[in-house]
Amino acid sequence: MHEAKSAPDIEQLRTLVLEDSQAVDRLIRARLDSDVVLINQLSHYIIAGGGKRLRPLLALLSAKAAGYEGSRHIDVAVIIELVHTATLLHDDVVDASKLRRGRETANLVWGNEASVLVGDFLYSRAFQMMVDLENIRVLEILADATNTIAEGEVMQLVNCRDPETTEERYLTTIHNKTAKLFEAAAMLGAVVSGQSGAFENAMGAYGRHIGTAFQLVDDALDYHSSSDALGKNIGDDLAEGKPTLPLLYAMWHGTPDQAAMIRSAIEHGGLEHLKEIQAAIESTGAITYTFARAQAEAQKALAALTEIPKSPYRNALETLVEFAVYRTF
Repeated sequence: MHEAKSAPDIEQLRTLVLEDSQAVDRLIRARLDSDVVLINQLSHYIIAGGGKRLRPLLALLSAKAAGYEGSRHIDVAVIIELVHTATLLHDDVVDASKLRRGRETANLVWGNEASVLVGDFLYSRAFQMMVDLENIRVLEILADATNTIAEGEVMQLVNCRDPETTEERYLTTIHNKTAKLFEAAAMLGAVVSGQSGAFENAMGAYGRHIGTAFQLVDDALDYHSSSDALGKNIGDDLAEGKPTLPLLYAMWHGTPDQAAMIRSAIEHGGLEHLKEIQAAIESTGAITYTFARAQAEAQKALAALTEIPKSPYRNALETLVEFAVYRTF
């Protein structure tokens, strides 16, 4: 069971790359600087909102696992975080979200128009930084990743309110929407280190599988956590009619009445039957099933790391897998 094991302290992992993490924070603040006051206000608000910073941490650990001694991994870590932050700004507008990381969303504070436009600023600033690196492989990976993420967001929009969504379609969506940026972060650490194709491929597989596991757990926690712990409103996915795996599994394996109730909730959105749906999710074992799928992805991530030389940084990447699966927020 998911509850049988506690997540490792992610802050302990950061101590391995503490100076690099501090350099990432400094460079983020520097690259967010703009003569336009609203850009400064809004971008600093969302960056300062915290978050786990898993993706930049992944890029740093990947580079260090490759034995890298330079500084370009700092740049790619910042690029990854700027791209991620841009997607959050756009996502919150699309989803009409009101809470992220325990605070009001930027779109609630400044409005949808400002959030979309500042998200565009962050994307373009990230691409300016990519060009500065003068590495065509970095550009290739990130251009592919941002395009795939956009496809994933559109796929999620298409799946919304569709109870006929299959598990395969759901998994493809979360791969595109979430796992692709984890994959890019892990690969970029290898690329700036000048590592071989085999090392890059191994890191890409690791990132892809840990990213998929992370999103599976995130979707389970939407029905299995608390708003305070999660930093967003419980049932947000249900309110938007998002057919995530816990909801779909409960519909497929529940009683006829439960299946009809969940189908209607997906089709119409809303939280009218949240407690009954949470009960159906628990009674059908949907949470257990979703966590099992996450654990299977975690095992694939760990298997990919066997291609990487042993080091404290590889150990940290292994521990990061545990965090992705056993976290409660």
